[in-house]
Amino acid sequence: MNRIAPIAAVLLVGAALVYGTAPGSAAERAVLTPAAAVTEPVVGHRETAVFAGGCFWGVEGVFSHVKGVISATSGYAGGAASTANYEIVSGGTTGHAESVRIVFDPAQVNYADLLRIYFSVVADPTQVNRQGPNTGTQYRTALFPTSTGQQRVAQAYIAQLTAARTFARPIATRIETGKAFYPAEEHHQDFMARNPAYPYIVVNDRPKVEALRRLFPARWKG
Repeated sequence: MNRIAPIAAVLLVGAALVYGTAPGSAAERAVLTPAAAVTEPVVGHRETAVFAGGCFWGVEGVFSHVKGVISATSGYAGGAASTANYEIVSGGTTGHAESVRIVFDPAQVNYADLLRIYFSVVADPTQVNRQGPNTGTQYRTALFPTSTGQQRVAQAYIAQLTAARTFARPIATRIETGKAFYPAEEHHQDFMARNPAYPYIVVNDRPKVEALRRLFPARWKG
């Protein structure tokens, strides 16, 4: 879906700037999920994780404000290298999901911490093949573990949230293993930081960042 904001979204920009959120926004849907019962042991000071949670602009924007995150790169995961291109992925037939690769220091923020942030403020895990105004398999919520340890923690956390009935509807987030990550085109990188007043960002993504700061103050970095 082309993310040039529709007229209705543009009209919401003023309200979003005044109140810090928009009707039906991610900030209003944010749910502080419980800490994970299963975690990984800390080994070293650098680990990689890949998350898909709708438009990669917002996913990257949130994680870039988390203490311990070294870098966040927008891209594609789930499909082949030959189709890892925005125009092709946008057709929804490649198997790719817009994704973000996070490089982080597990001594400061571990994978279970990132999962908690993901399920709390990054994405609505109950939506199937969509997030906010964007629809299609390329906007599905998915976790792409980069190790068996991450896969174990992700499976345990989804089971924990399901057992606790944290969400009113079933969790649709998929765990997809053995899938490569491909960086997106340069103009998609750091899009939120470079375009803070872009209407789509103001309405759909800035509230997620504000929710991160509100719900996880100890994890926040400016």
